[in-house]
Amino acid sequence: MFTRPTLYVLPLLLGFVASAFPPATYAAAARIVGPVDESDLIELTGNTHPLAIAKFDRGVVADSLPLEHMYVVLRRSPEQEQALEQLIQAQHDPQSASYHHWMTADELGRRFGPAQEDIDAVVGWLSSHGFEVNLVHKSGLTIDISGTAGAVRNAFHTEIHQYNVNGEEHIANSTDPQIPAALAPVVVGFASLNDFRPTAMVAKPRPNLTLKCTGCPDGFAGEVIYLETPPDFATIYNVAPLYQRSKAITGKGQTIVVLEESDILAADVATFRKAFGLSSFSGKFSQIHPGPGCADPGTNGFILEASVDAEWAGAVAPDATVELASCVDTATLPGILVAAVNLLDKATPPPIMSLSFGTCEAELGPGGNAFFNGLWQQADSEGVSVFVSAGDASAAGCDNFALIPNWAVAGIAASGYASTPHNVATGGTDFLATLLPNLSSYWSASNSPTGRSAQSYIPEMTWNDSCASSVVYTLSGFSSGAAFCNSNAGQDLLDIIGGSGAPSMIYSKPAWQQETIGVPSDGKRDLPDVSLFASDGFFNQAIVFCMSDASQGGSPCDYTNPVDAFNNSAGGTSFTAPQFASIQALINQKAGGRQGNPDPVFYALYKTEFGTASSRNGHLMTCNATAGNMIPPACIFHDVTLGNNDVPCFGPNNCFPQSATLFGVLSKSDAKLEVAYPAQTGWDFTSGLGSVNVTNLVTMWP
Repeated sequence: MFTRPTLYVLPLLLGFVASAFPPATYAAAARIVGPVDESDLIELTGNTHPLAIAKFDRGVVADSLPLEHMYVVLRRSPEQEQALEQLIQAQHDPQSASYHHWMTADELGRRFGPAQEDIDAVVGWLSSHGFEVNLVHKSGLTIDISGTAGAVRNAFHTEIHQYNVNGEEHIANSTDPQIPAALAPVVVGFASLNDFRPTAMVAKPRPNLTLKCTGCPDGFAGEVIYLETPPDFATIYNVAPLYQRSKAITGKGQTIVVLEESDILAADVATFRKAFGLSSFSGKFSQIHPGPGCADPGTNGFILEASVDAEWAGAVAPDATVELASCVDTATLPGILVAAVNLLDKATPPPIMSLSFGTCEAELGPGGNAFFNGLWQQADSEGVSVFVSAGDASAAGCDNFALIPNWAVAGIAASGYASTPHNVATGGTDFLATLLPNLSSYWSASNSPTGRSAQSYIPEMTWNDSCASSVVYTLSGFSSGAAFCNSNAGQDLLDIIGGSGAPSMIYSKPAWQQETIGVPSDGKRDLPDVSLFASDGFFNQAIVFCMSDASQGGSPCDYTNPVDAFNNSAGGTSFTAPQFASIQALINQKAGGRQGNPDPVFYALYKTEFGTASSRNGHLMTCNATAGNMIPPACIFHDVTLGNNDVPCFGPNNCFPQSATLFGVLSKSDAKLEVAYPAQTGWDFTSGLGSVNVTNLVTMWP
């Protein structure tokens, strides 16, 4: 008989050395010790965007072009970095005196920031080149400056050029910046010197699919599409029992911030909550623009993403407060970054943050990756739980999933927004394709769009809409992804959309991810961590939201009208980040306070439930996600074992077979097929630890 495991081994499985005292703090010694010689320069390699290349170049911009609120990124000394990581480990170690003793931003800067002499030296040098120094953020790692393109050229020896990429106009530095060698021990580079913006991870249903939707546009008409609503989510992932306790766990007293590029129509949140029975709870919604340097972006083309996040962040924890934090983009910075830095600098930062945007590590460069590591590291040290969408381009994280048709050309890649060791990377699953003839076993026949239609937990597999999906090509009668993708039938599914997962090229494997069943011994931080349903209707099931702004392509949120309901449905890991943030609000309420990065506990619970890589038990097989309503009720995690996140590819990067005329599939090797990546027993690159039984997760949280 399967029984729920106990947690007496949790401190051991966390992998941290217990300490009776906090780790030592290293006083910051000055590292800029020589004169700042403008003739002795060093190049900050890797800080040019991959698309800032000659074929897209339209020439240099005017020297007078204003570049406001650029972030210069600094680094700690190796001794400081080691000491901070030790402290963060101790903050997550129940046997440490530092357990859950979170820092403030001021304390972080004082204890672990660069020496004041070094900051002063960098500020003085920037000022001498005509930059206005707006702010040194409290961590000491980010200096906010404003200037012109001419000042950038004179100080950093790189020109800002105009680029036209696929019809879109951009600006970017044309070469890697250079700085005086004396500053190199402290200066990493820029968070960004371009306006290539991150991708929103929301995926609308594709027009080349036949979906079940009576009265919908051509390509979708003829049948009914099943939409996951908040009541359905509560049934599928077993949230409802938490609401029904004598001391209900509903997120009361908790705050979730969603980081956005746009404001939304607040009335849409109210409509969404009323339609799905959430308005009877006490949860409130507001929109904020946290300064300094944060202007209101208004509503714009990112309103769909913002609406999804704001609505679903309060859907699982209906008594929680949801704040949408947005700032207008600067010439070189997405507004979401301005909002995030400012919120983490507050005396009391929000306990939970959600971000549904992403850019691959290669496009961020060393400066951008260092910025995100420092940002989420600061959040973790302050007790803030950060959830970031892993992405919607399957294992091809540098390629654009929004294009149709599309195939991978840049190889295997992970999102740098999500790949740090200090945030949770949320992936996506699909409901089992073989259910299509028998969906009534899991969805009620009436399928009321505003009520509870799901009957139980629904079997899950990998989310992958492409011709390289092992589920798709098998159902289509082919034996391989390459064969199907090069067939006439497979041409319609030349796509890369699906739940993202890949190894980081930047970060080493954190202690809490080691010894997890299925995690490869690659020495890398591997993504994603956890997943939830995120399909965009490929197998007739998607997720509902409300965005009615007609000026931005919205539709009335009349869920009784099939066309309006269909137009207010989508998929993507954009949903899973705010959904997990909402789950975290339940956890924080139960635990009695903020938890910092939840990953150490996620992985510890997984090891407690299933064993470790070297000492597994038999419970994992019984918690297989394909079991559906037969899955044991005591499972915390649902192990997704069917499918892959492989996609069609072309060219020399991680593509097999290599061909001048035929498509291959993404592979870890160019010389032989090593599919990137198959689902398997245990953790995998398609769904991480899998999806969760929310009541069991909250109940078992230490």
